[in-house]
Amino acid sequence: MKTIKKIDIHAHARPFEHIAPVYSRGESFVCARELIDFYDKLNIEKGVLLPITSPEYHSFLITSADCAHTAEKHPDRFFWFCSIDPRGCGNRPDANFTPLLEYYKSLGAKGVGELMPQLYFDDPLMDNLFYHCAACDMPVTIDMGTRFGYSYGIVDDIGLPRLEKMLQKHKNLKILGHSAPFWSEISSDVTEETRSSYPKGKVKEGRIAELMRKYENLYCDLSATSGSNAMMRDPEYAASFIEEFADRILYGCDICQIFNTFQFDFDEFLTQMRADGMISEENYYKIVRGNAIKLLKLDEAE
Repeated sequence: MKTIKKIDIHAHARPFEHIAPVYSRGESFVCARELIDFYDKLNIEKGVLLPITSPEYHSFLITSADCAHTAEKHPDRFFWFCSIDPRGCGNRPDANFTPLLEYYKSLGAKGVGELMPQLYFDDPLMDNLFYHCAACDMPVTIDMGTRFGYSYGIVDDIGLPRLEKMLQKHKNLKILGHSAPFWSEISSDVTEETRSSYPKGKVKEGRIAELMRKYENLYCDLSATSGSNAMMRDPEYAASFIEEFADRILYGCDICQIFNTFQFDFDEFLTQMRADGMISEENYYKIVRGNAIKLLKLDEAE
């Protein structure tokens, strides 16, 4: 099989090796050097660095400037997104985010996210930010939560009705779905108890396929345990899902700590699917590289 250099649509890296705030469990984000080591092992050419600017996540934030700085230091390995908290610029539903988005875009930002504030999807503040992202032609990567408090992520109900409302309203906005509450909706048997976890077993076609058919502006980010589990729990369904929606599915890792290993299992899974003919060569290329080139408006040589 022809070797295809992959693009990771979902990456994070702390900006300074010597400054490494930890999670409550004593872990720290990878730095660029550590992430590049993963990339060399996984045959990943470049990744998209995503800021984390919502204080609900934890005390350590990664800013848009941090991502821009890291990408400038390693232009052959990283692109970057910017991020804006919808509560910024006055915490008002008519804040004008366009000048700031255009500024980041002029510096090289390819999109917006990872968005994870504790607000409903259809909160006026979120609605306003989505409007400006669409106006600036900036795709958005989202993270989701199931409730307020003790967590992070944009909040939606089971069945994703609030996400659908935004997809319908902002038809020119490309939203990349990510997180356990998003990917658990791949199966219709999701419950309130399972939607924030990694359900196992055969998939009974669920809400994601329905939304993908209905809204061409919804994309799927395969990163993290949530994305990989959604595919690996039922290879036969994964093959049909990929073949139907191959133009809007993107490979991602979401490597956060140096001991992460699930990315290697998922990489092997996709490689085997390709080798076994469960997904076509064309669609494998789209997922691991081609779709990112189109979404980020890159030249193949970049």
